[in-house]
Amino acid sequence: MIVDDEALARRGLKLRLKSIDDIQIVGEAKNGREAIRKIRDLSPDIVFLDIQMPGMDGFDVIMELKDEELPAILFVTAYDDFAIKAFEVSAIDYLLKPIADERLAEALTKVRISIKRKRANAQKNMLLRLVSEITGESVKSITELQQKGILKLKRKDPRKLAIRDGGKTTWVKQEDIEWIDAAGDYMCVHALGETHIMRQTMKKLEVELDSDILQRIHRSTIVNVNYIKQMQSHINGEYFLTLNGGHVVKLSRTYKNKLKNLNL
Repeated sequence: MIVDDEALARRGLKLRLKSIDDIQIVGEAKNGREAIRKIRDLSPDIVFLDIQMPGMDGFDVIMELKDEELPAILFVTAYDDFAIKAFEVSAIDYLLKPIADERLAEALTKVRISIKRKRANAQKNMLLRLVSEITGESVKSITELQQKGILKLKRKDPRKLAIRDGGKTTWVKQEDIEWIDAAGDYMCVHALGETHIMRQTMKKLEVELDSDILQRIHRSTIVNVNYIKQMQSHINGEYFLTLNGGHVVKLSRTYKNKLKNLNL
């Protein structure tokens, strides 16, 4: 797409670009406001953008567009004073009028490399996002994906805890559990504002829990690390943890090493 307030400049650049095989001109604009509308409508890969235009200039156009709307920008100007500012707004290159053939070819080479890199990154991010959605496991890089092996990654269904009370069994999603505390021979499981009672030892219960989110922080307390809002140091190396709902639990010295797992 070509943006310039001078019709002659647009026509001259259009004629030169038409002779280049991988270039297709999808539109033109004669001012900044028209440029913004057409960029949003046409989604061009490249915009040759004149800097000096009456009213809204080339820099104003860039500032108006959102990051996801921004194509590759080649600034066009009659003055090299704008070069530094052009790169500050992430232009791939700038071209001085009248545009020399070799500079035009050089700028287009930069654009091709940039577009290929952008598309490769988009495809990579899409793949990583898809793997994470399918498996339920966060994968942040291709290297990590290769190390883990895509075939070894399996979908993780939300784990549930079976709470039996007489002849009734209640299934509670472990991600919904805020904290668990011991009351004699019973465990009190606090989830979504309700308290469920189950007969179980703390040691046996730990085996059933997802250790990625439910961590034992005291001989009688297990907490969901995703619900921790605040941590306050206490005497003797102990800490008080405040949960999102306002409940406060104690992290004892015995389980102090769990701090590194809490990301606090």
